[in-house]
Amino acid sequence: MNIDFPFHFDNRGRTATTGDDDHIRDMIEQFLFTNPGERMNRPDFGSGLLQLIFAPNSPELAAAVQFTAQAGVQRWLGDVITVEMVEVISDEAMLQVTVKYQLRRSQQTRVETFSRSTS
Repeated sequence: MNIDFPFHFDNRGRTATTGDDDHIRDMIEQFLFTNPGERMNRPDFGSGLLQLIFAPNSPELAAAVQFTAQAGVQRWLGDVITVEMVEVISDEAMLQVTVKYQLRRSQQTRVETFSRSTS
């Protein structure tokens, strides 16, 4: 079992745990919404996507962010998943990221959508 993200307690008052597949989803979310430099001893961990919310939108910026996010997820989680697609949509104060990936252990394909807003 793995510690669930975000950290919380279960109904018995213990640290909440989760299964492997949900833990992988949690790790993807943590990478996407962590800014580089936030993690001690891992200054290059994180995608910096949250900065996109405040950046002017353009097709070139969206393509660059999608490419770097996909490369980063593959770099940090490549031992447990194969990333097939990352789509980033920034609309005013909302950021939505869709990741399609295959679990290496089971060869199961999953599609997960993550979102954050500034409000």
